[in-house]
Amino acid sequence: MRFYEAAPTHDLTYSDVFLVPSRSDVTSRLDVSLATDDGTGATIPLVSANMNSVTGARLAATLARRGGLGVLPQDMHLQELDTAIRWVKDQPVAYDTPIELHTGDTVAKALGLVPAAAGHGIVLLDGGGKYAGCIDASELLKAMPDARLGDLVRENLPAIDVEDVGDPREAFDLMIAADLAFAPVMRHGAVVGTLSRTSALRSTLYQPNVDADGKLKVAAALGMNGDVAAKARALAGAGVDVLVIDTAHGAQDGMVKAVQTVTALGLGVPIVAGNVVTPDAVRDLADAGATIIKVGVGPGAMCTTRMMTAVGRPQFSAVLETAATAREVGASVWADGGVRYPRDVALALAAGAASVMIGSWFAGTIEAPGVLQRDDDGKLYKESWGMASTKAVHERFDRLDAYELARKTLFAEGISSSRIYLDPQRPSVEDLIDMITSGVRSSMSYAGARSIPEFRDRAVVGLQSAAGYEEGKALPVGW
Repeated sequence: MRFYEAAPTHDLTYSDVFLVPSRSDVTSRLDVSLATDDGTGATIPLVSANMNSVTGARLAATLARRGGLGVLPQDMHLQELDTAIRWVKDQPVAYDTPIELHTGDTVAKALGLVPAAAGHGIVLLDGGGKYAGCIDASELLKAMPDARLGDLVRENLPAIDVEDVGDPREAFDLMIAADLAFAPVMRHGAVVGTLSRTSALRSTLYQPNVDADGKLKVAAALGMNGDVAAKARALAGAGVDVLVIDTAHGAQDGMVKAVQTVTALGLGVPIVAGNVVTPDAVRDLADAGATIIKVGVGPGAMCTTRMMTAVGRPQFSAVLETAATAREVGASVWADGGVRYPRDVALALAAGAASVMIGSWFAGTIEAPGVLQRDDDGKLYKESWGMASTKAVHERFDRLDAYELARKTLFAEGISSSRIYLDPQRPSVEDLIDMITSGVRSSMSYAGARSIPEFRDRAVVGLQSAAGYEEGKALPVGW
């Protein structure tokens, strides 16, 4: 990456910069590869943040199916993490994970899991756990909230048999021919997944992030305190593919020691450590054994660190400098936080990041943890909160006695409850993946780059005023 005309004299964040188009021979955005080079096997450079309100098992599986990587949060108890990792590994790769409810469950319960939108649906099981039919989610608003789902099932609902489809294109064509928007996928009378027309189409465009056994990859986070070695071994035993050693202040002795401890175990998985914002901290963590460094202090939507402590650094400059150092020492960088638009993801990659970590943006999706709720205007949202907030502290230390918990809660900071609204046009994390990767592919084609390493080399970045940034935003329809 190089700066256009003038180099900066102060630190920059994403809104301070823009990409300058270069002469290009890339004729289509689909000629661009988004595969990362950080050793995680990801085929798109997107990682979900290890936040309780962002990454659960369902979102991690969905993201890996489209080529990214989900990081399960360290606040989950070890047994819960073990269960979540194994659940992700059991999920279908070629089909969507079904949302399963029982015939006796209510419409209200279903609407807490999925919006009444075309292309989504519910698979129903009877009292014995056998397939009892499915319901297109768009039908849910036609029934009373307390209606039993079993009463909504129509006879002879079509299903797709795995033996009838050889590849995603055949599945798409079959659904078009049968006029199906959503259907269960069956093998010998049992549901092995679901499909929509859009998900079948996506399977022709994305390559899943899978392990050597062809199962979806998943990462998990652990803190630097306690028996780090025992927890790392347990996570590796459950089948985790990437370990993320995480704390708000990664440039400290305790983090270096934790990375050294996990590295010495020889678990054979990439080790991520952070968060940091300086080249010296990158060197320290890489020397300790980290292969990926997580960069970002304070840019997240739920983070109040900068306003509470004045600590942090504008994210574009932090990524630019740390990524350069990481390349020198044979490591990679994940840019963690501060992305609001696809342009920000492209800029992080241009600055040298191997992948970009996304938090609140993904929190307002169907697949994120939590129940869908409606505000007074009927708009759907999910709750989100910062990982240093009172809510997060209570979840992290729920096994402490009342006194110790009160002590830790006294100094909590960050947002404990925020409504993250679902985009009616993009309610799924997959919809956001489509939007983000489409923008990034176009950014790379403007730079004449066919891969992320090429993009880092060819990108030209200019500096802009706040007015220049505002000029780039679309105006409301009808202005």
